[in-house]
Amino acid sequence: MLNLCDIQRHPEIETLMDKVHEYLKTMGAINHDEEHALHVARLSAHILNSLGYPQREVELASIAGYLHDIGNVVNRYQHGMTGALLAFHLLNRMGMPPEEIATVIAAIGNHEEKTGYTVSNVAAAVILADKSNVHRSRVRKEDMASFTTRDRVNYAATTSYLNIDPENREIVMHLTIDTEIVSVMDYFEIFLTKMLLCRRAANFLNCRFGLVINGNRLL
Repeated sequence: MLNLCDIQRHPEIETLMDKVHEYLKTMGAINHDEEHALHVARLSAHILNSLGYPQREVELASIAGYLHDIGNVVNRYQHGMTGALLAFHLLNRMGMPPEEIATVIAAIGNHEEKTGYTVSNVAAAVILADKSNVHRSRVRKEDMASFTTRDRVNYAATTSYLNIDPENREIVMHLTIDTEIVSVMDYFEIFLTKMLLCRRAANFLNCRFGLVINGNRLL
């Protein structure tokens, strides 16, 4: 059975992931590099593992998490859908069973805010892992005058992590934001749809979703 290491070592996937990083760099977009891919892969797996889901589902979550942004090699917009199609052909050639391919590509195709829907445990884990990865290290631009709202919010986030509480079935996102750069309201202005998607994903896993910013519980 395919695992995350197989996916990482595959030459076609490695090339496509490198090109995603290269192309988005020319746009000055938020980092979607190997570090982000691995972060989402490992956190997706950690979420399901912590909540007691089967190990194969945990592994599929890590694969979907790693590949979730591969569609950016085609275009920044609707990259979830194009990424799902790319992943289908790649995983099919690698010999993954159709049922597992369906699980992975559904998670990839449903991770974007505007079109995403929590269709499975794996999709829920990828949504939570991806949308919680807010941090200044993801901002490429050096001139703050050129920052978009999304750049500013990410740059203002000095720490971010998810706390998984399996006993109380709760998933809480913790953020530390430099309020001299953005206010808490600025965060909600750009990321409200992300938080709503996270809440639906947590609910799908029979968990409550919480949000703590600068030590204050907001959700």
